[in-house]
Amino acid sequence: MPVGGLLPLFSSPAGSGLGGGLGGGGSGSGRKGSGPAAFRLTEKFVLLLVFSAFITLCFGAIFFLPDSSKLLSGVLFHSSPALQPAADHKPGPGARAEDAADGRSRRGEEGAPGDPAAALEDNLARIRENHERALREAKETLQKLPEEIQRDILLEKEKVAEEQRRDRSVFRKLPPVYLMPLIGPVDQEPTDAAVRNKRAKIKEMMKHAWNNYKRYAWGQNELKPVSKEGHSSSLFGNFKGATIVDALDTLFIMEMKDEFEEAKSWVEENLNFDVNAEVSVFEVNIRFVGGLLSAYYLSGEEIFRKKAVELGVKLLPAFRTPSGIPWALLNIKSGIGRNWPWASGGSSILAEFGTLHLEFIHLSYLSGNPIFAEKVMNIRRVLNNLEKPQGLYPNYLNPSSGQWAQYHVSVGGLGDSFYEYLLKSWLMSDKTDLEAKKMYFDAVKAIETHLIRKSSNGLTYIAEWKGGLLEHKMGHLTCFAGGMFALGAHDAPKGLTEHYLQLGTEIARTCHESYNRTFMKLGPEAFRFDGGVEAIATRQNEKYYILRPEVVETYMYMWRLTHDPKYRKWAWEVVEALENHCRLKGGYSGLRDVYLSRESYDDVQQSFFLAETLKYLYLIFSDDDLLPLKHWIFNTEAHLLPVLSNNIKKAEVNDQ
Repeated sequence: MPVGGLLPLFSSPAGSGLGGGLGGGGSGSGRKGSGPAAFRLTEKFVLLLVFSAFITLCFGAIFFLPDSSKLLSGVLFHSSPALQPAADHKPGPGARAEDAADGRSRRGEEGAPGDPAAALEDNLARIRENHERALREAKETLQKLPEEIQRDILLEKEKVAEEQRRDRSVFRKLPPVYLMPLIGPVDQEPTDAAVRNKRAKIKEMMKHAWNNYKRYAWGQNELKPVSKEGHSSSLFGNFKGATIVDALDTLFIMEMKDEFEEAKSWVEENLNFDVNAEVSVFEVNIRFVGGLLSAYYLSGEEIFRKKAVELGVKLLPAFRTPSGIPWALLNIKSGIGRNWPWASGGSSILAEFGTLHLEFIHLSYLSGNPIFAEKVMNIRRVLNNLEKPQGLYPNYLNPSSGQWAQYHVSVGGLGDSFYEYLLKSWLMSDKTDLEAKKMYFDAVKAIETHLIRKSSNGLTYIAEWKGGLLEHKMGHLTCFAGGMFALGAHDAPKGLTEHYLQLGTEIARTCHESYNRTFMKLGPEAFRFDGGVEAIATRQNEKYYILRPEVVETYMYMWRLTHDPKYRKWAWEVVEALENHCRLKGGYSGLRDVYLSRESYDDVQQSFFLAETLKYLYLIFSDDDLLPLKHWIFNTEAHLLPVLSNNIKKAEVNDQ
């Protein structure tokens, strides 16, 4: 309803107001009712709308506070486990920010020390304070004249538009970039003939995936290899070409030069961000921004830097929240953001807002403007100012209050890449970002204490907290952690290097077992350790495989760091399984059930299959001088970013 429609309720010009609304003759055709006190139908409708809006605003304010069920029942790590119901949550649509199935919660450990009654009283006091503030704001708004409301709306719109114009004007001309020659973007053929042949096979798989995408879905986001047509997820809104951008650096390092050039031409001519589209900030960042940055650093082609910075600018409005914690979803045209409706009362998700740091630091360098770095450093400040229950980071944070919401903790979906980016921020800074290092090792210590368990047959796994209870389930997404523990082992606190390498080894073994115990020899989305079951999916909605990379990611890091031949053996088992069960004439498809003897295809060739799965497999069968870990960092989509100090900062100083 137009704001001006509220005018008769809040002003009293001649012939209106109470006199005009209640009096008057009975002959008007717009009347209903028999007495002089009867409202016109439209007035009754308007009054009902205003009253409903007021009630909704008052009571709805509660849902913008940290999860009310948690607060009202005292569901904290230090509250009574007997009073803590398992937290429900719907599967997320993101490739990383998801939890495919809720499971039976098992009894967790006792809570942290403290006074539960005092903590509950503090939470209730915060609810009352925030609720009273919301009521005051609602009352103040309803007391304004319609003209004032309309003016405030116009001023706010103009403010947002001005901020967008200012952001974009800064980057119309990008500064020169100083780069030393990068180490290892291409390599020589392996000397061992058997290894060379296996690597050539993986390159052929990439060609098969790429050629079918080009034939049946060129310019679309992804390929449907069974239907032989394009496929697009709502994660990308109206953006196009996710597979093209995601595959750029894989094409480059595999020396598929013709394919890289045609991909570059498509980016130059067709990649357009001036669309009215609501996108996932997280997915667009890791796939599009990450892919463009990687292509720029590998090739030096200016078009990739230009497009990366242009897209980075368009993502900045997502940070316009009271806390600076970004929205999960952003309308690129209007700059309006929101969060997933299923995410604990409209909260932001740890793995989403915590997986921007690497790309945004590089955007600041390439654009010459610190605004990107400032945005992600503010996220870190907010997190450091919050109390961490038992040292752990819950998956949900309210962007309005800047407080934790539901206390669900996971190193898999909803949490995973946040921890990965803490470690990689430290490494990408040439080990100068001491804050990131401390946050990472403090978090790993808490994870090991409260989440890592060993099965009765000796398999190490990482469980999840849900509502304060330990759930003995491990997701495929969690399998990246084996590589993460090993990658950080060299810089671990004194005496723990071998311990973290061993922890990586044990996680890799568990994830291999989750593959080996299926008929297809490919891993399920999640597997459990309860009721006598170990490393097996027990629920139908956990049995699918969507060409995910996390297990071969861990194999790649373990191979590079230990050169234990079993990791090449296990990686080749994955190659054989992909060829036997996922390869079709039209590309590669995910599977609906890896325990069945016959394939049931999901008909999607995910863009991350080309960006991650095939890239990691190729690197396992390459020499270590191809993208050496000392000089390159992989973002969570396996896109390559150079270590900043060694490769960039020294060159800039020398040039100046």
